[in-house]
Amino acid sequence: MRDFTFPGRSLAFGEQAMAATSSPQATLAAIDVLRRGGNAVDAAVTASAVLCVTEPHMTGIGGDCFAILATPEGKILGLNGAGRSAFAATPDWLRASGLAAIGPQSVHAVTVPGAIDAWDELLRSHGTYSLGQCLAPAIALAESGVATLPRVARDWPEHEALLKADAGGRRHYLRNGDVPRAGDIMTYPALAETLKQIAREGRDGFYTGAIAEDMVQTLRARGSLLTLEDFAATQCDWVKPISTPFNGRRIYEIPPSGQGLTVLLTLNILKCFGLKALDPEGPQRRHLEIEALKRAWVLRNRHIADPEHAEVPVDELLGETTAKRLAASIDPNKASDMRVTLPPSDTVYLSVVDRNRLCISFINSIYWGFGSGIVTEKTGITLQNRGAGFSCDPRHPNVIAPAKRPLHTIIPALATENGKPEMVFGVMGGDFQPMGHVNMVVNRYVYGMDPQEALDLPRLVPSGSDVDVEASMPASVVSDLRARGHTLVPAAEPLGGGQIITLDQSRGILAGGSDPRKDGFALGF
Repeated sequence: MRDFTFPGRSLAFGEQAMAATSSPQATLAAIDVLRRGGNAVDAAVTASAVLCVTEPHMTGIGGDCFAILATPEGKILGLNGAGRSAFAATPDWLRASGLAAIGPQSVHAVTVPGAIDAWDELLRSHGTYSLGQCLAPAIALAESGVATLPRVARDWPEHEALLKADAGGRRHYLRNGDVPRAGDIMTYPALAETLKQIAREGRDGFYTGAIAEDMVQTLRARGSLLTLEDFAATQCDWVKPISTPFNGRRIYEIPPSGQGLTVLLTLNILKCFGLKALDPEGPQRRHLEIEALKRAWVLRNRHIADPEHAEVPVDELLGETTAKRLAASIDPNKASDMRVTLPPSDTVYLSVVDRNRLCISFINSIYWGFGSGIVTEKTGITLQNRGAGFSCDPRHPNVIAPAKRPLHTIIPALATENGKPEMVFGVMGGDFQPMGHVNMVVNRYVYGMDPQEALDLPRLVPSGSDVDVEASMPASVVSDLRARGHTLVPAAEPLGGGQIITLDQSRGILAGGSDPRKDGFALGF
């Protein structure tokens, strides 16, 4: 329990249902759905659509979606809603292009948006609402306007130049030519009309017809390979989550093309050390997490790719032999010179559990802030830049190829205890996410922290040859880590932003936490 003489957030509780998101409007929209009898999937899709309006720099219908579900019957299911590259992205094209890398603002970084197809599939398979019903609150906010939240207002100016360079960006995401301030009301009439059309016509209204034509025309004018055929062919996939045991629980992640494997690798390495004996806020625990993540990162970059195009040795990588070999290479008192490259990115993550204990861990993203910076003038859709995750090395398993998914950063997660859901969790923040997941799991299952405590703890993450560290990290920890050879630098922004809902099976109680680094909250009833 937190010390009530210090600033902080109380843990949220609920008996029937709970939602945790990064935006007050999204949490309330989810709770409204749950109170009216909708289930967790209905609430998650509704909240995600609202977040496309309240946090447009982080997410949008021009992005991708992943989810992990735990059903009341005990099934753990994964959904990969990542879009693909163009059919025309052939090896011959790549050779002729001369590309050494795909930059975040390159038109070739735009992959087909997978989110709307994933939302539709989730609702058809496990929801009770129609897609149109779920879009209604977002439509109302886009039309009537929404106040710019404090964290959103902090982030928006970072992308001002990007928006001003694009006609659609200037039209839809600037206010009289400037970025909005906290409290400024923003309306999105073009996006509202687009959402209405999807509500009327369903997911096909997005992937075929006028909306798709507008996206393709916008992209082709800039030299994109994407066609109407690429959009029409979009289809999400149900996948089997990968997992590892950890301190009496089992941690589930989305398999490749997602980077969840990085989390499980890191946890497996950390299991080789006696974390329980270490100070949860001390330097030794932090040192081991940094070094474990560095080693997992090497294997991430070497192996993770679209499994439809490359073989990813998941079982070998998650084996005990790999974990012990990597753990043995860690010097407990000295930093290694291994590098971790962390490009900036933006995402929203949310957790929902309903009265029947259907649980959904849900994440939606356009990757970098305002994605590629390409916004359709007519339909108001910000297009993601996930293709920047591809390699241009023809020998690499993650090389761009026809109808292929890139290595993907967004990863929902879920933990079970005795075969039943115990924690529905995730963290936004692009390549920070593996460290964020590791922090949550260790905070809760090694040090016994409640969901809010697990989110509140100061964070750090290796980045390049440095370690980014939040200002709230104790000075003694910073000093000790520097003495071990780590180069610590102030983090340019708060690291990540997570949500957690836990299920107390014995008491029938839900407990939720929401990251203070964002504007939202957890709420139950």
